[in-house]
Amino acid sequence: MSKLFWKATLAFLALPGMVAFAIPLLLFEPSWPESSVRAVGLVPLVAGILLLLWCVREFYVAGRGTLAPWTPPQNLVVTGLYRFLRNPMYVAVVSILIGWAVVFTSWPLAIYALAVGVGFHLRVVFGEEPWLARTFGAEWVRYKAQVPRWFGVRQLAQEMRRASG
Repeated sequence: MSKLFWKATLAFLALPGMVAFAIPLLLFEPSWPESSVRAVGLVPLVAGILLLLWCVREFYVAGRGTLAPWTPPQNLVVTGLYRFLRNPMYVAVVSILIGWAVVFTSWPLAIYALAVGVGFHLRVVFGEEPWLARTFGAEWVRYKAQVPRWFGVRQLAQEMRRASG
């Protein structure tokens, strides 16, 4: 296994692992009576986990880096889910948090999910996007003009039409 693989694994455990799994389950100790567990919450929870893993893989394979600021991607990641929205990893983490909130019918977890989402937005606008502009220049400008920051419903529909016809 390469050194980059271990850095990517550590970054995953340290960042989304803490935010999406450790903090929710440690700080917001869920109650386990069966009446309070909502299986419908497994949909955003499992979807978020799968999407998160996909995004981490894209950073590792296409970006030749990790999701951590100490080993950022060497290439601008524009493949996979990044074709439809610029921040699918953050969307995946918030989806996981919403899943936890629904599974455990927890308002504190729902508020935590909202706070994390706001924090992600501020980080993207004031930290990541200026860094991407400095690092990738014209490539970032083109990508930013084509792909929305958060939700790419239009791009997804175009891609589905293109694939089917």
